[in-house]
Amino acid sequence: MCEKCSEDRLSHTGPSRRSAMQLAVAALGTAVAGQAFTSQAFVSQAFAKEHKAPPKPQNVLSPDAALKRLTEGNARYVEGVARRHDFKHEREALAGGQNPFAAVLSCADSRIAPEYAFDTGRGDLFVCRVAGNFAGTETIASLEYAVAVLNTPLILVLGHDACGAVDATLKAIKDNTSPPGHIPSLVDAIAPAAKAAMQQGGDVLDKAIRQNVIDNVGKLKSAAPILNAAVEQGKLKVVGGIYRLTTGTVDLIAQG
Repeated sequence: MCEKCSEDRLSHTGPSRRSAMQLAVAALGTAVAGQAFTSQAFVSQAFAKEHKAPPKPQNVLSPDAALKRLTEGNARYVEGVARRHDFKHEREALAGGQNPFAAVLSCADSRIAPEYAFDTGRGDLFVCRVAGNFAGTETIASLEYAVAVLNTPLILVLGHDACGAVDATLKAIKDNTSPPGHIPSLVDAIAPAAKAAMQQGGDVLDKAIRQNVIDNVGKLKSAAPILNAAVEQGKLKVVGGIYRLTTGTVDLIAQG
């Protein structure tokens, strides 16, 4: 084949191949753009529902005001003068959304009930509970939702005295034993605080309970990318507390 014929053949077939490639790229781009649009639309719809007018306007508070409201509620609970809550109308108001003024990471102990301890109604607290009140991956994700989507301005890590989960962790470390079932996962999470308390001596259980709260406050404050950013921007405060079983008083710690 002569050079000219070869050039003529290429000039005849080239545009067809280029056109096919251009069409394929265009189709791929359209598909990718469509997926991106779908994802954006899904996220927008998911967030739009929570960004409506808050069902409980009184819950739109600054971090400091939210902490003050918690402490005032606990004072009423301790004195036995809890407010009467209109659960019927709260149910109606909250059917379409929620805007809790505080989130609480509490122990699963049946004697600890954050809604009672702070004299709150439905939709006031976003509560996560697990034995030993530690911040695992799922708990952090739940609290990120509370802060990023529900605009919750305060997180309280709530431990309590005579915590069985912390006591079991201390015993497991001391005896070098492993509890049955899935309980070792609790021990692993609480172990750093327990070991730190054991090095200090004295009332090891009380110190381990306190240290566990402090450790998890620090973990939540530094949890990237959502919680730490909210703390830095002044939109979120993370504090700790110890619930006293005999009095119902919550002693606040780690407020810095």
